[in-house]
Amino acid sequence: MSTANTMRVDLRSDTVTQPTPAMRAAMLDAPLGDDVFAGDPSVNALQEKIAGLLGFEAALFMPTGTQSNLCAILAHCQRGDEYLVGQFAHCYRWEGGGAAVLGSVQPQPLNHQDDGTLLLADIEAAIKPDDAHFARTRLLALENTLGGKLLPFDYVQQATQLARAKGLSRHLDGARLFNAAVAQAAQQGGERGADIFLEARRIAQCFDSVSVCFSKGLGAPVGSALCGSRAFLARAHRIRKMAGGGMRQSGLLAAAASYALDHHVLRLAGDHALAQRLAQRLRGLNGLTVETPQSNIVFVDLVDEARARAGELIPFLAARGILATGLYRLRFVTHLDVDAAGIDHTVAVMREFLAA
Repeated sequence: MSTANTMRVDLRSDTVTQPTPAMRAAMLDAPLGDDVFAGDPSVNALQEKIAGLLGFEAALFMPTGTQSNLCAILAHCQRGDEYLVGQFAHCYRWEGGGAAVLGSVQPQPLNHQDDGTLLLADIEAAIKPDDAHFARTRLLALENTLGGKLLPFDYVQQATQLARAKGLSRHLDGARLFNAAVAQAAQQGGERGADIFLEARRIAQCFDSVSVCFSKGLGAPVGSALCGSRAFLARAHRIRKMAGGGMRQSGLLAAAASYALDHHVLRLAGDHALAQRLAQRLRGLNGLTVETPQSNIVFVDLVDEARARAGELIPFLAARGILATGLYRLRFVTHLDVDAAGIDHTVAVMREFLAA
């Protein structure tokens, strides 16, 4: 990023990152085997690493977070079962209805509160009685972070304890679990690197299974891991095979994910700081309302006269090197390929649009 004329700032998602030179080197140096035969040493090492970090017996490397969530839901539930989930949870709204289509598992969506939580009373009320008229309620699925919001830890504990008391399994879509851990550590004044891994483990241990994405905030090119007990993962492994997720020399990808765990977790705080910088500098501009970010995602609503011109904004930004998503409500996501200069360029272009 050298000048405003050549600057490119991609704020569509934290999935757009390119592997760093050091990550590429780790990929090239990775020892390989055939993971379908459980013989890829780099995959095995990654699975042991993420399971150990989060306090589980084992983990299973997956091509995508969508497949990881699918395998989790189908491993917890059988045909005719249902899972309780938020209306805006990724595994309900943005994964093609996979659990219903491929597993005959019914989602029971619940409304979110402003902080992203599901009311405990709503969770309890949604659990069906043992009656042939109803699907069998088997699972509570939460997501953290959700839309960039950190679920309060006391809530996570209460919700998962309720689910357990009612005989439900508990799954966490932790696609951005380490963003949640960074935000949670910051709330508690944590400054040491160990605090972040401790908070990630504390969140994860409220659940029977956790899906973690390596290609979002952590900057790996592809891949997620599903963590849980060995018995649970044996079921998930069979489902992964049926879903076409058995990869061969996938250690190339696992090495990138392992490098990300070693080198890209602590730097997530910088992404959060850039999101704060963007929000603070957009706040106060006429035509915008800006949601205070809790992690690396900033939501901006167009209001008044700016709202009437909403269809012009994304092309206006793109013509000046800035990529974002949305229409009346914009989403900006910071990541390792965004810096302070890119944020300041984005603010300048937004100011230019609003002044036109």
